[in-house]
Amino acid sequence: MDWRSAKKGFQSYLRLEKSLSDNSIQAYGRDVDKLTQFAEAKFAPLKPDTITLTDLRDFIVEIGDVVPTSQARIISGIKAFFKYLLLEDIIQTDPAELLEAPKTRRKLPDVLTIEDINNLIAAIDLSKPEGPRNKAMLEVIYSCGLRVSELIGLKISNLYLDIDFIKVTGKGNKERLVPIGNEAKKALDIWLNQVRVHVEVKKGEEDYVFLNRRGAHLTREMMFIIIKQLAALIGLKKNISPHTFRHSFASHLIEGGADLRAVQEMLGHESITTTEIYTHLDREYLRSTIIEFHPRS
Repeated sequence: MDWRSAKKGFQSYLRLEKSLSDNSIQAYGRDVDKLTQFAEAKFAPLKPDTITLTDLRDFIVEIGDVVPTSQARIISGIKAFFKYLLLEDIIQTDPAELLEAPKTRRKLPDVLTIEDINNLIAAIDLSKPEGPRNKAMLEVIYSCGLRVSELIGLKISNLYLDIDFIKVTGKGNKERLVPIGNEAKKALDIWLNQVRVHVEVKKGEEDYVFLNRRGAHLTREMMFIIIKQLAALIGLKKNISPHTFRHSFASHLIEGGADLRAVQEMLGHESITTTEIYTHLDREYLRSTIIEFHPRS
């Protein structure tokens, strides 16, 4: 089998059977593209069904100058590709089964303090047309711990504000109900009922909560720009992104004594081990508190 056909089938498998997002599918595609370039550059070009573990190890040596986290991600993509080939009986044995990824140190995410969040929200100019929208977005992403894709994809039909919940479509199109706090509800109410009603909405975009000035739903890039501009405005030196609000939501809950399973449910994590990183954050918070306030530290 040639690489082009194998990759096309792999993409269909990821989309239809694994229900992955376009971004995830593209990331897997880039990983397999790197392997394809390596395989086709050989004196005797390798095919997906002739490549061996030794060939894959040579490939890893060739990409050895990338950082361990990137290398681990590429290997993960390659492993998924060969698992697909095995499932489809294109190969009889999986050459990537014994391929080892480099050990990576799990980096604790940057977290905003409650004061940071308050300052960022206070810096929003509510006199501008986009001000109430931006405030509602920051309040919602922090109140509900959303991914940026979940925020910009939020639909009016999925708001259940009378019972303090919103329905979110997360990774793999999995839906979950997330509680929403009073400040976020107030900001949403102002945006929806006082500002958004005056926006000329593009056809097909009527159900999206957050719109740009042209009446279409916002992009991920726009959300990044809004947050970076606010950080610059208040002189915040931390390297933040929309995901920082999600990290802050989780760590503040854990610091406050929230149950790990409840936080896992609200974040939409498939595995609790993903959520457990926030217990490490909590330990770091405790350690720094002791160092700062203990009389013998």
